[in-house]
Amino acid sequence: MKTAKVRRGVLLVNLGTPDAPTSSAVRRYLKEFLSDPRVLDIHPLGRWLLLNAVILPFRSSKSAEAYRKVWTEEGSPLGVFTGRLSERVAQLLQGQCVVEWAMRYGNPSLSSALERLRSQGVESLTVVALYPQYASSSTGSSLERVYQLVGQQWNVMPIEVVTPFYDQPEFLNSWTEVARPALEKAQPDHLLFSFHGLPERQIRKSDDTGRHCFASAGCCDQISTSNTHCYRAQCYATARALAEQLGWAPARYSVAFQSRLGRTPWIKPYTDLLLPELARKGVKKIAVICPSFVSDCLETLEEIGIRARADFKAAGGEELFLVPSLNDHPVWAEAVVKLAGF
Repeated sequence: MKTAKVRRGVLLVNLGTPDAPTSSAVRRYLKEFLSDPRVLDIHPLGRWLLLNAVILPFRSSKSAEAYRKVWTEEGSPLGVFTGRLSERVAQLLQGQCVVEWAMRYGNPSLSSALERLRSQGVESLTVVALYPQYASSSTGSSLERVYQLVGQQWNVMPIEVVTPFYDQPEFLNSWTEVARPALEKAQPDHLLFSFHGLPERQIRKSDDTGRHCFASAGCCDQISTSNTHCYRAQCYATARALAEQLGWAPARYSVAFQSRLGRTPWIKPYTDLLLPELARKGVKKIAVICPSFVSDCLETLEEIGIRARADFKAAGGEELFLVPSLNDHPVWAEAVVKLAGF
């Protein structure tokens, strides 16, 4: 007797976006996002007070204004590009599996995506968390939620997870394919790799040895058994590999971290401080690549493409070029298929 073939599913997961560029929608999104103890990893009472007394009353309208600057007729750029990527991946895998996508926070929710997969008879799942470098606040939170939701079912389907792909050829080659023509057109003096930042305390929490992170100036110069889970070290590894593939010498590029929140120390250097400094040192034309984001979003289009560009020019620079993210590029869709094991 032949065993029935198990129907496979692939779930692409991105971080999240509000449903609309309005204060109320952004407030709902921020409340869900920042209520996560993996994101705002402080005492529960402190988290509640900070969220409800400071962030939600004052940040919601400001963030909504920023979202309006990048919102499209189709919706949030992050949602639009993630949806398009899912469609391309589904086309490439037609007949082999069912493909869905979801956001960790906001819509489409993980619970709704998993329900759609179940309704289509999926019995085995591959999860592709679209975060190249591991962070507990992104990868960790998304996987925890998937495990929780799947585990609530009486019949628990087996799950495979694509590990962080910060140094995988498929990811690096996709960025090279996207960035090279953009850099050739822009002809910048300097290249900046800007990654999303994290609080230093979260980096230390990922140090299983308790002795490696921030112990020396070169602690992130290479990946070892001591920093295998270190987000900062993985970011530097991505930057080194991409710079080499793109042909940029170490003296011609920098690495920095953006999007910090609050007054506690975040990993340095800070993008918003480094860009004006480079302008004052004589850099006139700079290109920025954001390799912790596989889809253009508020942090790339508004924070870098609008605000950082204005700050760079105000400090004496002539132009800042934002290199587009991978988005739904055909090469990236093919890479996702390979990363998922097909």
